[in-house]
Amino acid sequence: MFFKRFFRRKTSGETEVKNTAESVEINTAPEEDIPSKNDDPPVMQIKESGEKAGTLKPDSEKVDSGKYLKNSGNTKNIMSRSINNFRNYEENDTIKGKQYLGRTIAIANQKGGVGKSTTAVNMSGYLGDYGYKTLLIDFDPQSNSTSGLGINKDEIHTSVYDVIINNENPGKAIIKTNYKNLFIMPASIQLAGAEVELVTAMKREYKLKKAIDYLKKEFDFIIIDCPPALGLLTVNALTSATEVMIPIQCEYYALEGLGQLINTINLIKENLNENLVITGVLMTMFDQRTRLSEQVIDEVKAYFPEKVYSTIIPRNVRLSEAPSYGKPIIDYDSECKGALAYKSLTEEVIANGPG
Repeated sequence: MFFKRFFRRKTSGETEVKNTAESVEINTAPEEDIPSKNDDPPVMQIKESGEKAGTLKPDSEKVDSGKYLKNSGNTKNIMSRSINNFRNYEENDTIKGKQYLGRTIAIANQKGGVGKSTTAVNMSGYLGDYGYKTLLIDFDPQSNSTSGLGINKDEIHTSVYDVIINNENPGKAIIKTNYKNLFIMPASIQLAGAEVELVTAMKREYKLKKAIDYLKKEFDFIIIDCPPALGLLTVNALTSATEVMIPIQCEYYALEGLGQLINTINLIKENLNENLVITGVLMTMFDQRTRLSEQVIDEVKAYFPEKVYSTIIPRNVRLSEAPSYGKPIIDYDSECKGALAYKSLTEEVIANGPG
């Protein structure tokens, strides 16, 4: 198989990241100043844009996910699902799902253009619509998740940069969006300099974790949109999260460097965050007209048994248009193929969570 060279498995005793030019040295000093889970969080000072922020918890019944999670083995069937297969939710309805509190998912891949920000924005939109109070942390200096939710970057006074570099109260950086149960901690161009500033910082790998530990009691889901690199920002995100979702574009070049990402995740699990798990691999930009897309999916499934989501995100014009209007796909066009795919993905994430 012509993909084999990208998937060299780690041999016994091999732990180091192979491409040191793109990796970061991990400081394994003991974690000392991280607040304990019993500490009371600071008073949240959330800026609102629209309705008042409130806690809306989903019912405790389990998701009836049978019709969403059938893994037929035929990827084309996913693209042909009828709109009638999905429930329509009223404004005040919530999905009958599991209850979570502070479930933290980092969306990471050092390759750019694989759909990290698109997935972060649209999955967060659906989680909020289903009744889960959701915080999206834009941890990418490009700030695509921030603009994708209609936040004017010029009007941001406190961002995630201020939280991790200036030790600002994380509550001051949170903005209530115009979408149901959805909040965002925006990014700014200043975040591009954070990589350099963190190099000499004490406990640099735990900066974001310190903020998230204060916020976990306030949100059901915390989604982190990671930058396309394996630097200190991504290390911070993976140290803070309990789960990592890996989006992979259904093309040959998207497989390059995947082994390095897995090695980095393993290093962080061994040295910084033993609770980190790969919650799933998401195939994106699927083109059913090409055999290559199906070959890439088969290869990834062979490398990640039981980890590839049943839902596959297709190439879709409406998904590409939505960010230019500052809207998640649920608000821009909830009946297009891309919207139905992200709706199905959200069902999987809710149904297959821990506990």
